[in-house]
Amino acid sequence: MTTVLVIGGAGYVGSHCCKAFAEAGWNVVTFDNLSGGWRDFVKFGPLIEGDIRDRAALDAAIRETRPDVVAHFAGLIEVGLSVTNPGAFYDVNVTGTLNILEAMTAAGVNRMIFSSTCATYGAPVRTPMDETHPQWPINPYGWTKLFAERMMADFDRAHGLRYAALRYFNAAGADASAEIGERHEPETHVIPLAIRGAKSSDYTFTIFGDDYDTRDGTCVRDYIHVTDLADAHRRAIQHLLDGGASEAFNLGTGVGTTVAEVAAAVETASGRPLPRKFGPRRPGDSPALVAAAEKANRLLGWTPRHSSIDNIVQTAWRWHLRQP
Repeated sequence: MTTVLVIGGAGYVGSHCCKAFAEAGWNVVTFDNLSGGWRDFVKFGPLIEGDIRDRAALDAAIRETRPDVVAHFAGLIEVGLSVTNPGAFYDVNVTGTLNILEAMTAAGVNRMIFSSTCATYGAPVRTPMDETHPQWPINPYGWTKLFAERMMADFDRAHGLRYAALRYFNAAGADASAEIGERHEPETHVIPLAIRGAKSSDYTFTIFGDDYDTRDGTCVRDYIHVTDLADAHRRAIQHLLDGGASEAFNLGTGVGTTVAEVAAAVETASGRPLPRKFGPRRPGDSPALVAAAEKANRLLGWTPRHSSIDNIVQTAWRWHLRQP
């Protein structure tokens, strides 16, 4: 049986991927320090508690599990915080990833999928953005993910590590059964915050920036359902198991949605008004980020099937309704 060591498997995307891997019949083990993940999301295999900055803990986990593939989701993700506290991001996202790569190399494990991001591209010079788009991040979060991609490529050349770097656009939505969903503490993601505004009379949803060069002045993002992301990760692992070469893949729909349109979708899904206000632009935000994902379709056979904005918001709303 294929064993996947899922580092960061107690988090939002990682836990949904654990479910997809388990449904594929694979043995799933989560490694997580639970700083940004949740114990109740670890439903699809055992948990090893540990930190990616702890090389000895990584060595022990790899010795214990003897994985065929490592799936790396662990890291800090808040763009704004990366601007104000870049040292923490370089410590976790870069040093932590180096520890994983060195632990894998020492143990002879040579397949890895990596949770990367469209933030490695920076401001778009063309839209939609394919994998050949220049990579010049505009915030420390994007740089840390790009450095991790660079390290994987160097380990491939030096040690034969084969990897898939999966560059998400905007992960969103929740498992259709509402078994797991999107939870961050503190919450900074747009759809959960909009849902909070629809659920709670004492919270007003803030749209950051209304003067972008977009159709309604608010930021445009390519929202991809987390279930579609999980399917892409499963396919990327199979690509490596079948002997496929190292690749980077965009994961998005090719369709952009404004923040104002997200707010309207939340009102439709909830049947409730969403009080909102406008705030200033956030440091490091791009006006528009939209994917070209034909490569994932061509090499992985992947097509997003759950990623209309209405379905994304409806599944997220159902999950959040079940939360305190």
